[in-house]
Amino acid sequence: MEPFHIVLFEPEIPQNTGTIGRLAVSTGAKLHLIEPLGFSLEDKYLKRAGLDYWQHLAPARYRNWQDFLNTMHPERMFFISTHGEKSFFDARFQPGDFLVFGKESAGLPPEFYTSYRDDMWLIPMPGKFSRSLNLANAVSIVLYEAMRQNRLELNI
Repeated sequence: MEPFHIVLFEPEIPQNTGTIGRLAVSTGAKLHLIEPLGFSLEDKYLKRAGLDYWQHLAPARYRNWQDFLNTMHPERMFFISTHGEKSFFDARFQPGDFLVFGKESAGLPPEFYTSYRDDMWLIPMPGKFSRSLNLANAVSIVLYEAMRQNRLELNI
């Protein structure tokens, strides 16, 4: 079992996904990609950002959100959004959790805010001029907090 699952909903920028893939390999997380993707997995920018890590990744791909749900049957999901109302610092992560992030241009679909209302979290951004963080940075921040909370179980 992977310690954590990173779920990218319709990612659009290959460099972000490449960087996140590299992060997944480095942390033992499993990367899940919900289509449509805004790029090809053969994209040179994706490969460059992932460096030689990409060959060890084997990301799971799904035709759409329902395909992901039907295949994975995730028990615990944390949706990270600038529209969340609870700080992710207050979340209690467990190994096996699914960390879900929306696409760069639009975030998560509007219906998620109804369907998964209690599972929406935000990364606090007290700076005056920040709308959102880069997707790869956001994934890194949340994943490492989840790992920090579970360092004894993960033996790190």
